[in-house]
Amino acid sequence: MESKKVLFVSQEITPYLPEAELSQIGRNLPQAIQETGKEIRTFMPKYGTINERRNQLHEVIRLSGMNLIIDDTDHPLIIKVASIQAARMQVYFIDNEDYFHRKQTVADAKGEFFKDNDERMIFFARGVLETVRKLRWSPDLVHCHGWFASLVPLYIKNAYREDPLFANSKVVFSMYDNGFDKPLDGAFKEKLLVDGVSPDDVSMLTDPTFENLTKLAATYSDGLVQGSEKLPDSVLKVMKDSAKPTLNYLAGTEYVDEFSVFYDSILND
Repeated sequence: MESKKVLFVSQEITPYLPEAELSQIGRNLPQAIQETGKEIRTFMPKYGTINERRNQLHEVIRLSGMNLIIDDTDHPLIIKVASIQAARMQVYFIDNEDYFHRKQTVADAKGEFFKDNDERMIFFARGVLETVRKLRWSPDLVHCHGWFASLVPLYIKNAYREDPLFANSKVVFSMYDNGFDKPLDGAFKEKLLVDGVSPDDVSMLTDPTFENLTKLAATYSDGLVQGSEKLPDSVLKVMKDSAKPTLNYLAGTEYVDEFSVFYDSILND
């Protein structure tokens, strides 16, 4: 039997970013799932904080060169890759000079949330899916980690629903306690429209808050995961109200069996 393919789309992965709850599971879960016999691919943004030389990133010319149009502006898509040797795992990085060369992740040195995080999210989500298309790699399951990856479920279920590579893909979204206080740009829901995504599909983002972004991801996911032990009440309510299959918070690193069972239940649903 052909092994199942799992695509991981993560907001953070260590050692490329400091160790934290999200970055550690972004590093450890793909390796653990790969060791169960599944085939994996892993993506994250190429934030400017990542030292390319130390981490031995290099550009993949055959995957780069596409332009993604966001808000009527062309943005070149650059794909880089590095290996985590101990895990025998490659990580693909979505890069762009306009969005990812600043020396911070989602907030500036003063802690101010970047005003263009909405466009950076759009670029990241679309960049991942376009790169997977270029790889001609059809994921059976896509697991998204963190709010920066929260547009991937929408695009897979709407914009890419007729693409044979994604037509049967199931989507799981993990929610973490790493939200933001100020709403995203007011034009966010217009900027993310592409063929297959209508204004009605994103009506909940008329007020683009963290809670509503979470609702969007939950709406277009097939399963949800509580990634943090403690989540805001509003996010826990989203999980409960969604009526989607849910995996509760798992402490420590002894979680691979639970995730494998959860993945299989989603894939066989």
